[in-house]
Amino acid sequence: MIKKFIRKILGKAKALDRSQPVVLGPKEHGIDPGLLSSNAVRVTQTLQEAGFKAFVVGGAVRDLLLGVKPKDFDIATNATPEQVKRLFRRAFIIGRRFQIVHVMFGQDLLEVTTFRGASSNEAPKDEHGRVLRDNTFGVQHEDAIRRDFTINAMYYDPASQSVFDYHGGIADIRKKILRIIGVPEARYREDPIRMLRVVRFAARLKFSIDPATSAPIPAMAALIDNVPAARVFDEMLKLLMSGHALACLQQLRKEGLHHGLLPLLDVVLEQPLGIKFVTLALSETDARIHQGKSVSPGFLFASLLWHQVLEKWTAYKMAGELPIPALHLAADDVLESQTEKLALQRKIGSDMRDIWAMQPRFERRVGKAPYRLLEHLRFRAGYDFLLLRCASGEIDADIGEWWTEFYEADSPDRELLLSDKNRMEGGGLATKKRSQRRRSKSKNNSGTSSSEGGE
Repeated sequence: MIKKFIRKILGKAKALDRSQPVVLGPKEHGIDPGLLSSNAVRVTQTLQEAGFKAFVVGGAVRDLLLGVKPKDFDIATNATPEQVKRLFRRAFIIGRRFQIVHVMFGQDLLEVTTFRGASSNEAPKDEHGRVLRDNTFGVQHEDAIRRDFTINAMYYDPASQSVFDYHGGIADIRKKILRIIGVPEARYREDPIRMLRVVRFAARLKFSIDPATSAPIPAMAALIDNVPAARVFDEMLKLLMSGHALACLQQLRKEGLHHGLLPLLDVVLEQPLGIKFVTLALSETDARIHQGKSVSPGFLFASLLWHQVLEKWTAYKMAGELPIPALHLAADDVLESQTEKLALQRKIGSDMRDIWAMQPRFERRVGKAPYRLLEHLRFRAGYDFLLLRCASGEIDADIGEWWTEFYEADSPDRELLLSDKNRMEGGGLATKKRSQRRRSKSKNNSGTSSSEGGE
């Protein structure tokens, strides 16, 4: 009986030994080598031929196991940043908090990191416990401990097609659960951005969050305020452009993380018009991403913050300001508060201003004003924004319909639309004449095809 008890204890100890990974072969993990980037294979092969260990790591392995082609490939190695740099023609050491190497092949960028060592108590930290800098290198199993979630702590060797799993990541992928490595409170204190990452992964992968991983988040959410604004912005951008933006925002609210990131978001989402507008904007953003189309961060943030601008715009007009100056003052107020919180880049802020400033101009449908608006560099973004306002019920749908006709029409039809009589009584006349003209063009150009519209 004593021997049985000793064997049981030793068995548990062996099971908890994180220095020895579970190694799975091709038949066990089922990764399709065709999903691998040729440049990722090239980097690992170059490092291995130079006598170093090298693996595809993190989110790329997770996606490969899910049968999804990764967007990015990160490499982990026991070579130091200087040793990595010497092996590649276009390699650049970057990073202050932890040094990494960017290896470039044309426009393809791969991130190569040296195995991180066990976290040192001597690493510089702020007063809240956030690690400011830690360039301690180590061995592979120590690197696995330093990674955030079990599903991101696996290593894939393209040469042997083996997966090395130190923390039960494959089991968690199969159970569709997100679990942080180590003590959640300590890991969040080291880097509060992990709280945003768990939300993004849960929404994107449709995984549930392990209760122990989720439990400390509401109480520790305020720690995000101590993270540099630029890092918060980068993470928010990844979250909003993940293709699951709406699900991410809903998860943020569920975990109690939204208050400091997008102030007044709760108020917006509790207003019928606000929630409809934001839902439409994020749904269209997600659809574009799934279709492989580009998405403008300026348009995205302009949409999220529009109802704050709208509220302040109304207040300024009621205080006696003229509509256009009132809108500019409202935009200034919102951008000033958000730039401090999210470190909005100047280009993004400029795009947001343009989109907002165009909205009153869509009301002027006389004379040369519509033609001048069509020539605006950001017209298409402003027009798409107008359609969202119409679809959400904020303004009359007829405005959007008129601008759609005007945008798609040729010169004669535009003149018809601009006449008071045709705009008020015969909007259908312009449409009818345009349709007749298109049929005529189609008959004259039979055998050819054309496409209309824009991005």
